[in-house]
Amino acid sequence: MKMKKIAVLLGVILVSGVFVFSTTSPKKESIHVLYPKQMNFAGEAVPYYINDVQERLDREMITNLNYHTNTTLVLKRANKVFPVIEPILKQYGVPDDFKYLAVIESSLVNAVSPAGARGVWQFMPETAKEKGMEVTDQVDERYHLEKSTVAACKYLLEAKNKFGNWTLAAASYNGGMAGISKRLQEQEVADFYDLLLTEETSRYVFRILALKEIMQNPSKYGFDMPKEVLYQPIPVKKIEVDSTINNLATFAKSQGINYKVLKIHNPWLRDKKLINKTGKKYELEIPISGYSKP
Repeated sequence: MKMKKIAVLLGVILVSGVFVFSTTSPKKESIHVLYPKQMNFAGEAVPYYINDVQERLDREMITNLNYHTNTTLVLKRANKVFPVIEPILKQYGVPDDFKYLAVIESSLVNAVSPAGARGVWQFMPETAKEKGMEVTDQVDERYHLEKSTVAACKYLLEAKNKFGNWTLAAASYNGGMAGISKRLQEQEVADFYDLLLTEETSRYVFRILALKEIMQNPSKYGFDMPKEVLYQPIPVKKIEVDSTINNLATFAKSQGINYKVLKIHNPWLRDKKLINKTGKKYELEIPISGYSKP
């Protein structure tokens, strides 16, 4: 009899559990992304009428909206980095949208790739030298934001001249001009959106588009970024150096800062010294404020 009561009790518990389980549904995550029905890259329309275009854009929108940590960080960094990049793009006649190319290349930090690319714009050594940057053991201007932005502009203008539009120029930044030219010829098409490319290059422009949309409308996509949480530009003065600096730590102290701060603002200095036998002129950034107690 006692065993029967226990069996009945277990049955009630089991039924109750099944009942609770069957009437409680897990929270559903929304995966529907409402982005504009018309988008463009560098003034060139995105052809939504091509079926796979919508799906490819969806993928990058959803990926970035769920990659909260990185998206939040690039929104914060952009407040400090974009004011350096934007006037250079404008000066060279490169559309402002290309600042988002820098975002997907490096997340706006001096990234180092396994292949050997460096800096915000991710230049390989030989390409950097071709575009006028110095790359040595002591000086690596791929880490120089202004100079690498100028080099990126030179590349993009050359690519635009070659392909006739900015979208293919952007794709070539990842796939290479020769690579994109070869695919266009092989597939007998003239438009990026008609090309079958490697997955990385195929996603490239859509990653730019997704970051552009999110970064231009952060609140719309759930990123509340009041001004006080953004990384602020630090006021600096620029000094010209045309001789050897045997000890950068000592030099930093003479400028009222320390070695760490000197390297933060001049990451292109890759050694503890700067040997300059030719009298070449280098411009160093020295912060005016931001590192001492108010």
